[in-house]
Amino acid sequence: MPSVLIIDDEANIRRMVGALLASEGYEVRDAADGATGVANAAESAPDVVLLDLMMPGELDGLAALAQLRRKLPDVPVIMMSGKAGLSDAVKATKLGAFNFLEKPLSPEGVLLALASALELRRVRREARSLREDLGLAGEMIGSSPAMTRVRELIGRIAPTDARVLITGESGTGKELVAAAIHFGSARRDRPIIRVNCAAIPRDLVESEMFGHEKGSFTGATERRIGRFELAHTGTLFLDEVGDLGLEAQAKLLRAIEAHEIERVGGGKPIRVDVRIVTATNRDLGRAVSDGSFREDLFFRLNVIPILVPPLHERPDDIPALVAHFSALHHARTGRRAPNWTLTALSLLAGHRWPGNIRELANIVERLAILHAGGDVSERDVRSVLEIDGGRGRADEPLPDPSSLDHSLTDTLDAHERVLIVRALSAASGNVAEASRRLRTDRANLYRRMRRLGIPVGDE
Repeated sequence: MPSVLIIDDEANIRRMVGALLASEGYEVRDAADGATGVANAAESAPDVVLLDLMMPGELDGLAALAQLRRKLPDVPVIMMSGKAGLSDAVKATKLGAFNFLEKPLSPEGVLLALASALELRRVRREARSLREDLGLAGEMIGSSPAMTRVRELIGRIAPTDARVLITGESGTGKELVAAAIHFGSARRDRPIIRVNCAAIPRDLVESEMFGHEKGSFTGATERRIGRFELAHTGTLFLDEVGDLGLEAQAKLLRAIEAHEIERVGGGKPIRVDVRIVTATNRDLGRAVSDGSFREDLFFRLNVIPILVPPLHERPDDIPALVAHFSALHHARTGRRAPNWTLTALSLLAGHRWPGNIRELANIVERLAILHAGGDVSERDVRSVLEIDGGRGRADEPLPDPSSLDHSLTDTLDAHERVLIVRALSAASGNVAEASRRLRTDRANLYRRMRRLGIPVGDE
């Protein structure tokens, strides 16, 4: 339930706006003066603040706004006033106010401003999460030649506004490369908005990307600000861009070329200034050849290509990555980190890691839980690299058809079992991702797993 703090010296405003928001499902708190409101917000941060401009007492609206922006920089503040002039609005904007509402307030105006502010709050949290993912490492982990080349390339291209296409297998850390590009650019203090293109239903792509007006289609009960607008003056990171359908690709191409978008149901174009960074684990060159990806969009996105190497090509980085993930686990849980023996690290370095860094992170966390404060031996590593208690290993060779000891059905089942186990390992146990890798639907994969006796853990 989103929380809203109303700071206004008029009791009627607090009561009426509070009743409106409570009826819409908001959690409402209020304060009658600036000092009390700032103290209330500092004690328990709301999702949005509605702040009156003209208030008596120690802090007027602008002074309260300045303190709120200093103490809670990620919380959007909406100013309200019936007597404000243009200079007041300019001052409030310069101090970081998200919006400015004139009194008398209209219910529609208040609710629309809150919806937009909450969307901003959400994407600021996403940006902070990305920043923390990058910041916890200080820099991208690894000193292997492959990672050194990636870091050097990021250093050259980050200060520019060039579009970047990041490719690589699933789990290699493409989102961290995108974050490094953003935070190394002049846009670092502006939003970085991430869109998982594979997770958007096809009939909602346009609304998600460009936004929509209230009533523009069934279910559009309020205006929605799209990701392009939210990323204005910042970076738009389109993850899994290869999963967009052809219709969505055409609209994306138009937005990139025109530097403007139009909300669904909207009547006017909106100028946007965004840097486009994309990522995919698909071969877009092949997708262009088979007609599933537009050639003109591919050329637009592929100005600067960056290939993120798979983990098995950088085994020298594994000890540093293990230490990093161990430290993260300790920071999250407070439990003592284990001691990783040389034989354990050697075995980890020799593993093929079909799930790349994501798989390594899961393995390190599992061992850190099982052996907190103790030693992790080669035997301990072998026990967790075996998939599902020995039912199959990710690196198990396929049966040799020239020397069959079993029936054709049993042999085919063995082949299928190994393929599915490998896909699950590469997807870190995520059945939806494994089904995509195997080019089958999830329900069919579940049926096959049950038939072959492969444990179904996330149904």
